[in-house]
Amino acid sequence: MTQTNHKKHFSPSNADHNHAHVASPECDNKPIMIGFVLLKHFSMVAFTGAVDALVTANLVQTEKLFDYATLSISGSSVTSDLGIEIATGTSIEEQLQGASHPFDVLIVCGGYRCQLSEQAKLTEYLKNHHKQDAYLGGLWNGAISLAHAGLTNNTRIAVHPDNHPYVREHFQDTVIAKETSLLDGQILSCSGPVSALAMMLVLVEHLQGNRIARAVKEILTCDQLSESTVTPLTQPADDAKYPEALKKVLELMRSNIEEPLTLEELLHYASVSRRQLERLFQNHLETSPSRYYLELRITYARRLLQQTNKPIIEVAIASGFVSSSHFSNCFKDYFGVAPSNFRKRSNQQ
Repeated sequence: MTQTNHKKHFSPSNADHNHAHVASPECDNKPIMIGFVLLKHFSMVAFTGAVDALVTANLVQTEKLFDYATLSISGSSVTSDLGIEIATGTSIEEQLQGASHPFDVLIVCGGYRCQLSEQAKLTEYLKNHHKQDAYLGGLWNGAISLAHAGLTNNTRIAVHPDNHPYVREHFQDTVIAKETSLLDGQILSCSGPVSALAMMLVLVEHLQGNRIARAVKEILTCDQLSESTVTPLTQPADDAKYPEALKKVLELMRSNIEEPLTLEELLHYASVSRRQLERLFQNHLETSPSRYYLELRITYARRLLQQTNKPIIEVAIASGFVSSSHFSNCFKDYFGVAPSNFRKRSNQQ
């Protein structure tokens, strides 16, 4: 997954000064609104994977971070690639006729059998959102609609391999990316259903910070985890690209949750200096070793609160905290809610 320079600027939220963002200063505490334009025969798997990332992001935070709506080109429903009729909240026809507020993010959902030729109403709608500085995206071959609107010139996009010849013939100024998903400027794209989740994770990280994105990734990639009563934090999908010293430290951290190793012990076992280790974490994970280790333990504690009936003091000890008060303060600082209230909310869901 590749992320290049961004043109749009957001105001930092209090949750993560380094990475988290909200829609705009005047929209603080309001969810970021995302519209999904469903083309006829759109990929249901790609669409639900994208939506799942947003819904999960809302579950790991106390306030609602994202909201979404579905749109058709015209009419009140769209047939998916599975032959299932999906009712939409509105249509582009209705939106163009009214004075509706534009979405913060607008994503066109394509699929294997979707029409590739230009649709005038969709082109107009996309251009309107582009003028409003919205993020625009495409699932599967949905980015072709953005290309028809002239929004992908000198931009790299991911598109399904079957559609590469079409893009090369019709859009010489658009670059087909080697990656299966990416964010280039304010253009999001992915080439298929599996990469839809990866695309949305980058969007979540860009708009809400890597803390939220990391929590979402952990939940939605649970099938990559080893089996145990309470599974450890997921290993990053691109772990193979990390230097050996970093991989060694990450494994040590995951294996020592209840009795955390000191920084000096980590440096000794990995045979690196403090400066080298800090540089590795900053370059590859955009955080510090101590912050990552704390996130690892706090996230593990969250799973214990959800999956077990252990008293909070036992959860604290199992997560490497010496006191329940210190644990509660760290947990509330990280998730925005006290451990006891988090458990109550989890039990009510």
